[in-house]
Amino acid sequence: MKKYLLILVASLFLSSNVQAASSITPKQIGEYDDWVAYYYQDSSGLTCYMASTPKRDEGKYTKRGNIYTVVTHRPSDKSYDVVNITAGYTYKPESKVEIKIGNQTFDKLFVSGDKAWATSDKTDREIVAAMKRGTRMIVKGVSSKGTVTKDTYSLAGFSQAYKAISAKCKKR
Repeated sequence: MKKYLLILVASLFLSSNVQAASSITPKQIGEYDDWVAYYYQDSSGLTCYMASTPKRDEGKYTKRGNIYTVVTHRPSDKSYDVVNITAGYTYKPESKVEIKIGNQTFDKLFVSGDKAWATSDKTDREIVAAMKRGTRMIVKGVSSKGTVTKDTYSLAGFSQAYKAISAKCKKR
């Protein structure tokens, strides 16, 4: 089941990437406990990313799409450690998304459609650093219909998957 979900995440990630051509197929670098690392090459260069789905998703909703978190490196853009949360629903416009890892809380994220992003490179780096040290991550959000959700991710394998994408994309 996990492999199916992560393959789905890979294809959804690519389909949402404007630069990705329909013929590009991500290649798996490896599976690391609850995280899977991938890469692909397109006309703009190499992209490396890792993805996971939550172990538990909570909320009083009747229907919800795919839920996942992705961390991406795009060396050609000098872009590293970009954290993207996909909620499986459209976020309430201008709502807060909260990430809690250990005793750290991150709430400097913005929403667009079904995705949440950090407001700065610094916040991305801080989230990734916390993910490396943590054991679980809780993401809280609010749908456009007002439904509050809480998704719990395992961070088992995060550091290994991160090392794998960093090596592949030659992040220093």
